[in-house]
Amino acid sequence: MNKRLFFIAAVAVLGGAAHAQSDPPAFHGVIGKTLKDSKEWWATPVHAPAGAPNVVWILLDDVGFGASSAFGGVIRTPTFDSLADNGLRYTNFHTAGICAPTRSALLTGRNHHYVHEGGFSHIALSAGFPGWDGRVPANDGTIAEILRDNGYSTFGVGKYGITPDEEATDAGPFDHWPSGKGFEHWFGFLGSQTDQYQPDLIEDNAHVTPDGRHLNDQITDKAIHYIARQQKAAPGKPFFLYYAPGATHAPHQVDRYWSDQYKGAFDDGWDAFRERVFASEKRRGIIPANAVLPERNPAVPAWSSLSPDERRLYARFMEVYAGYLTYTDFEVGRLINYLKEAGLLDNTIVFVVLGDNGASKEGSLHGVINKSLFARTTPDIEAVKANLDSIGEIGTADGHQTNYPLGWAQACNTPFKYWKQDANSEGGTRNPLIVFYPRVLPHDGSVRNQYGHVIDLLPTTLEVVGLTAPSVIRGVAQDSLQGVSLAYSFHDATAASRHHEQYYYIFGARSVYKDGWKAETYHHPDVLDLSLYGRGADSAGFGFDHDVWELYDLNTDFNERVNLAAKYPEKLAALKAQFDADAVAYHIYPFIDWSDVFNRRIHNHGTPVTAATVSPAATGQINAAASAGVGGAGH
Repeated sequence: MNKRLFFIAAVAVLGGAAHAQSDPPAFHGVIGKTLKDSKEWWATPVHAPAGAPNVVWILLDDVGFGASSAFGGVIRTPTFDSLADNGLRYTNFHTAGICAPTRSALLTGRNHHYVHEGGFSHIALSAGFPGWDGRVPANDGTIAEILRDNGYSTFGVGKYGITPDEEATDAGPFDHWPSGKGFEHWFGFLGSQTDQYQPDLIEDNAHVTPDGRHLNDQITDKAIHYIARQQKAAPGKPFFLYYAPGATHAPHQVDRYWSDQYKGAFDDGWDAFRERVFASEKRRGIIPANAVLPERNPAVPAWSSLSPDERRLYARFMEVYAGYLTYTDFEVGRLINYLKEAGLLDNTIVFVVLGDNGASKEGSLHGVINKSLFARTTPDIEAVKANLDSIGEIGTADGHQTNYPLGWAQACNTPFKYWKQDANSEGGTRNPLIVFYPRVLPHDGSVRNQYGHVIDLLPTTLEVVGLTAPSVIRGVAQDSLQGVSLAYSFHDATAASRHHEQYYYIFGARSVYKDGWKAETYHHPDVLDLSLYGRGADSAGFGFDHDVWELYDLNTDFNERVNLAAKYPEKLAALKAQFDADAVAYHIYPFIDWSDVFNRRIHNHGTPVTAATVSPAATGQINAAASAGVGGAGH
């Protein structure tokens, strides 16, 4: 810990900030029969530690490791570039592999099954078990609760994603809304995805009417408004802002001003894109110099094999996605510029996680523009023709489910295999992290390779701020944190990783990491799913008992090209045993994949899941999964 961090921590301890955690505080005066016989007493107002910084967490959605120019991609993100160039780039940082699990782990500093988000908070996509019911418990408090009770103002905008469907009405209850989890103000949406021009919008504890502008524009304005209003009322009081746009999750919707900037930029296709990004990542030190690019996935056709119409269609999907990401970067830039102009940026620590999972495979093989609930994949020729007939809707307000084809998901995940939902693969879980703090951190954009996970950001924030995790929050005893602070690596690029072991599990796909080694197994319960991983129906059975484990040494093979399972069976067995231990400790059991929950109707008290029983918050996710036909929920 550097001198400044040590000083802040010491101030927190000496200041006795922990008294804020009991509610109400014990009375320390004297109560007599009259005021003359009594001694008045008031609790000391809670203040943040002296010099504590403002905290901004920025979490994007479905971006892909190789998409942004900040980490070697070809999509322009000047704001993220600037934050990274003047801060630190973490290239070995991980998410849970899909959105609600990532967000619950991020906000609580604990593993997602442990806080009941094994899957989602949607009726159709959760299950009645401790690790799966979609209700983050009060004894696993959030970063917003901790900072609120220690002298911070707390705001959130954008996507929340972990409120149970049946509680997501204006009647509440509000325990699992942002307001019930420590956010004093929230503006955004509760579900997993929403239309960017007609969002299912809430402010604080009520739904509100959107004004017709793009949601990114609205949430940025609201974030600036919350900060400006707070600073006017209490100048210098630190704030916590959680900025979580729906971007770049489907639907990909953005004004043509942004998408047309990329006209023709992707006409050479996804194969050329991968090669270009891979070379850039090597040149900039984002990936090892001796890295090898994995082969194109068997489910993705060579760009050169496509017809002219297919190339035109697929290139347009990518132009819209690229414009969407660049526009999102612009809106983040508006926020950062406001902080700079207001004199707040120098004492603000900013964490940017470029995606809550890998790039999305949910756009099917041909891309999606509009699909009805529970639609299945149409034959290739029909799907391409339907999309060509609607090519003008891609990216517009009429493209209510727009998502790009599978080939672009692989390209945006360069240099990794596979994609979102695949908790077995680095392609599903490895996401870039930027840390920016002008007053404390190096300004050289240097790379950090220490292993990290979203559960680490809460303890990192507390260490920087000068607080310890509370044992009680407003009368509720708290579980221990499971993340590890990354602050040890801020000033030491060569420091050994302190996050030694981590499990992953999404829809049956699972893995476990320990000190550079990783055991993993896919679990894809239908034939089409298997085809996406180079396996046909004859090469694997269905069900968890048929899942085949693989073993990788990430120290020498960071993007999982050489399976060592046959060479080191004892190492594989030890890691599988570690996963079993984690499954007990973190409430992963019973193993559940999306097909189990949805097809067997095990939630909603046995009521069959139909369009009538699925809330609007879940509709987009189920739609994406069903229309894509590639397994797992569309999130």
